Amino acid sequence: MLGVVVAVFFLLRLVPGDPATMILGDQATSRSIADLRGRLGLDQPLWDQFTAFVAQVLTRFDTGDSLVSGASTREMILAKAPVSLGIVGLAVLLAVLIAVPLALAAALRKDGWVDHVIRVLPTIGMGMPLFWIGLLLIIVFAVEFEWFPVGGVGEGPGEPLRSLFLPALAVALGMAPPLIRSLRAQLVEVLASDFVTTLRAAGIPERAVVLRHVLRGAALPTLTLLSVNTAYLIGGTLVVEKVFGINGLGTLLFTSIGSRDFPVVQGIALYCAVAVVAVTTLAGLLSALLDPRLRAGSGRVRDPLPSAVATTFDAPVHAPGPVTGTNDPAAGDPR
Repeated sequence: MLGVVVAVFFLLRLVPGDPATMILGDQATSRSIADLRGRLGLDQPLWDQFTAFVAQVLTRFDTGDSLVSGASTREMILAKAPVSLGIVGLAVLLAVLIAVPLALAAALRKDGWVDHVIRVLPTIGMGMPLFWIGLLLIIVFAVEFEWFPVGGVGEGPGEPLRSLFLPALAVALGMAPPLIRSLRAQLVEVLASDFVTTLRAAGIPERAVVLRHVLRGAALPTLTLLSVNTAYLIGGTLVVEKVFGINGLGTLLFTSIGSRDFPVVQGIALYCAVAVVAVTTLAGLLSALLDPRLRAGSGRVRDPLPSAVATTFDAPVHAPGPVTGTNDPAAGDPR
């Protein structure tokens, strides 16, 4: 986190343009610009500005007041965050709904024509930039079919969800290709494992094997991939918001960059970094819950085989008892 704070602060200072000049305009006098720089603290040495910035972050978890509006950056970010979080959550759901069925279909038909088609789709998808996907969705579903609004967030029952669906779908289509490729490889490995072979040999129906055991084994890699792609997810959401004209963190970020509003840009970058760290940590904790081998302090690993299969293969074998009713003359008459 310290590296993020340092990088955000100093990289923004390398961007050409003076915030005071951007606020007052090109017609402002040098004296008025100097006065505004003094009020904003921009005339202080860079190190003093940095220490003041770090102190605000540590004490208030805030990056200061906006240079343009004078409002608290924390309040500005929290006011825009719900829309962006809605896109993020819906995009994750759509990405999973797209990737899991396609990866499963490819793995179950390994090396068939379905597998080859699905393996080509991620390659094509990864070559499409998010803004182009967003524009294509707008042209097809908003302009041609008029199923969704072109931009903005509507009001009324169900309108916010309709307004956020296309932006979330654009982000999901950008996330799905690497997820499909990695998940397919994991599913192929699970389907070829001795564990699945044992389940099939025990007479467990194929549907139960796939839904109850194969997909459960792929849940952990899916969770890990989603946590790794958190940075892409957040960055993609910010870009897509601008394309669809949604008044969220993305619009606030690009507006603040254009006006050289350093505190707001720093605040958005800092909150996004915290979100990435939090999601990664949460994914690690959930991985420990899903995988018994990762549970700290567990004395044993739960047997992955179902009880019926375990009973079949673990039944004790008894030694044969004395044979009765034999016709061997040496044994005598059993009566």
